[in-house]
Amino acid sequence: MAASTTSAPPPLASGSALRARRIDPLQRRDGLTKVQLRAVIAAIAAIHVGGGWGVMQIPAVREAVVEAVPIFVNFVPAPEPPKPELPPPPPPPPKPVMRTPPPPPAILAAAPTPSPAPPAFVVEPPPAVPVPAPEPAPVPPPPPPAPPAAPTAISSQDIQVLFQVQPEYPPVSKRLRETGTTRLLLTIDEHGALTSVQVQRSSGFSRLDSSAVAALKKWRFKPYVLNGRPIAVTAPIPIEFTLND
Repeated sequence: MAASTTSAPPPLASGSALRARRIDPLQRRDGLTKVQLRAVIAAIAAIHVGGGWGVMQIPAVREAVVEAVPIFVNFVPAPEPPKPELPPPPPPPPKPVMRTPPPPPAILAAAPTPSPAPPAFVVEPPPAVPVPAPEPAPVPPPPPPAPPAAPTAISSQDIQVLFQVQPEYPPVSKRLRETGTTRLLLTIDEHGALTSVQVQRSSGFSRLDSSAVAALKKWRFKPYVLNGRPIAVTAPIPIEFTLND
């Protein structure tokens, strides 16, 4: 008789081994922890909330949502109209007053006004015609002042010079070797002031003549006295220009 061979059942695991093999329901098989799983759930919720807020920013969607919201209307009863006030009764008519007509005014006869006397016409004598006074004889104009006496001509030796300036020899005249004598005619008043300088005879060169006139205008003279009285005089003055070789 052949013996049947039966396999023995596997041994039961102990309680500690079963606890070690228990799987946490919040831990997935892909290896996510509890903290990571909660973060994923929060991110999904934030995406849904942001998407809903973005959709509400569309004007058409926002208007559709507003139109879908029910509107409640409360009817308020209208106030009663005010009652019309009755007008006050009219006052009684005034009683007629009997007035006595005033007496007619008395007519007084006006006294006749005497006519005014005609005005008296007084004839006045004609005014006296004024007799014009004789015009005074015109006063003869004063005689014109006597013309000043002509200066007395004297010689150059009679002139008394108080201050003199030597004529300057023009440099151009020196370079061109210009020489000559300029004869000037001086007019001196009674105060000794020089009133006029004229070239009586030229040296032949205008530069020499101008230098002589400029120098003589700076001279000062003593008044010329004749018979105890200073008088105006004229006198010739020769100015010689020479070059020393």
